[in-house]
Amino acid sequence: MAEAAAAGFLEQLKSCIVWSWTYLWTVWFFIVLFLVYILRVPLRINDNLSTECKVWRNPLNLFRGAEYNRYTWVTGREPLTYYDMNLSAQDHQTFFTCDSDHLRPADAIMQKAWRERNPQARISAAHEALEINEIRSRVEVPLIASSTIWEIKLLPKCATAYILLAEEEATTIAEAEKLFKQALKAGDGCYRRSQQLQHHGSQYEAQHRRDTNVLVYIKRRLAMCARRLGRTREAVKMMRDLMKEFPLLSMFNIHENLLEALLELQAYADVQAVLAKYDDISLPKSATICYTAALLKARAVSDKFSPEAASRRGLSTAEMNAVEAIHRAVEFNPHVPKYLLEMKSLILPPEHILKRGDSEAIAYAFFHLAHWKRVEGALNLLHCTWEGTFRMIPYPLEKGHLFYPYPICTETADRELLPSFHEVSVYPKKELPFFILFTAGLCSFTAMLALLTHQFPELMGVFAKAFLSTLFAPLNFVMEKVESILPSSLWHQLTRI
Repeated sequence: MAEAAAAGFLEQLKSCIVWSWTYLWTVWFFIVLFLVYILRVPLRINDNLSTECKVWRNPLNLFRGAEYNRYTWVTGREPLTYYDMNLSAQDHQTFFTCDSDHLRPADAIMQKAWRERNPQARISAAHEALEINEIRSRVEVPLIASSTIWEIKLLPKCATAYILLAEEEATTIAEAEKLFKQALKAGDGCYRRSQQLQHHGSQYEAQHRRDTNVLVYIKRRLAMCARRLGRTREAVKMMRDLMKEFPLLSMFNIHENLLEALLELQAYADVQAVLAKYDDISLPKSATICYTAALLKARAVSDKFSPEAASRRGLSTAEMNAVEAIHRAVEFNPHVPKYLLEMKSLILPPEHILKRGDSEAIAYAFFHLAHWKRVEGALNLLHCTWEGTFRMIPYPLEKGHLFYPYPICTETADRELLPSFHEVSVYPKKELPFFILFTAGLCSFTAMLALLTHQFPELMGVFAKAFLSTLFAPLNFVMEKVESILPSSLWHQLTRI
C-alpha cells in the first residue's frame, strides 16, 4: 500500500515537472527574444536588415580632368570608385537629358555619351556632338518657280557637350573655365527658347526643365572655377545671383559653396546670415551647416579658452554655447573631428557623399580645415570637447540626443563610395559592460539547456552525468592522492574538523 502511494506520488511529481518544463522553456524563449531586442544595436542586427542609405551629390565635388585625373597620374591610384562614377552617370542622365533629345542630333549623341563607361569614348562623343551645328533647310521662292534656294541655318552649340569636355578633358581649371563659358552661351540660348515654349505641352515643359538644370549647373561650376582660381569675391557674387535667380533649386546645395567662399573671405557676419536662413530644423542638415555654426560660436571664445581655467571657474555662457554647438555637430557627424585634428589623413573627396558618414566628413574637412586653422584656438577647443558628445547620448540603445539615432548602414555605403586604400571611419562604439554580456550569455545558455532537456531528457541525463564526472575528476584524483599520503588518523581528524 505504501509502495503504491509512493509510486503514485512520484508519477504526479514527474507529470508536474514535465508540465512546468513545457511552459518554462517558452518563458525562456521570450526572455531571449527580449534580450536580443535590447542588444540589437551592439549585435548589429539592424545592419543586416537596414535599407540602402540615401546618397547625395557632393556640392564641392572636384573636376575629373583637372583634379581627379591629376591625382591618378601622380600616384597611380584611382580616387573614385566605380559605384561613385556610376551614380554620377545616373545624375547626368537625369539632369542633362529628356525624352525629346532624339529630335536634335547633338543631344541624341550626348544622351548615349552620358551612358558610356569609357572616358575616351565620352570625350569623342562630345566632340562629335559639337561638329553637328549646320543643317540646310529648303525654302521655296515663289518668284522663281523652277528653282529653290538653300538657306544655311546654324544650330546652337551643344551645351552639354561643352560640360563633358570641361569636366573630363580639360587638364587645368583655367581650361575648364573657358569651356564652361562656351557652354554658358549655348545653354543660355536654349534656356530662353524653351522658356517661351514651356506651356505648349509636356514635351516642351520637359525640355525647359532640362535646360534649366543645364544652365544652373554651368553657372555653379563657373563660380567654383572662379573660387579655385582665387577670384573669391567674384565667385561669391555669382553664387548669390544664382541663388536669387533660381531659389527653388535647392538640390544643388549652392549655399554650401557660398558658405565656404565666405569663410575664405573671413566674412563671418555674412556666414551667420546664410546659416540663419538654412540652419532650420525643417531642412536636411549637413556637416557643413553644423560645423560652420560650431566654428562661429567657437571663434567668440577660442582665443582665450583654457581647459585648466575652465575646470577651475566653470564655463561661461559663451563657452557653454560653443561647447554645445560642437557637441551638436559631432552628434550629426562623429567622423569630422579626426580629420580636422589631423588624427587621420585626408584623401580626395568623392563625387557623392553620405550624410553623417565618413564620405561627408572627408568632403567637409578637405575644404574647411584651413578655415578652422585660421581661427585661433578653435581646433584646441574642438580637441578638448568633442569626445564628450558620446557621454551625452543615451545608452545602451544609443538613441539620438539632438538628431535621429545614428544610422548604422553608413559604413556599408561609405565602403562603396570611398577607394579601397582608404580606411573607412566607423561610429565610435561604447564597450558593453561585462555584466550585460554575462547575463545575456547565461540566459541564452540556460534557455537552450531547458529546451534540450525537455525534448531529449534521457540523452541530456547522460550528458549531465558525463559532464559532472569529468568536472569532478581532478578533485577526486587530488583527494585520492591526499588519502594515500596522509596517515589515516590525521585524515580522520581533518575530516572531523
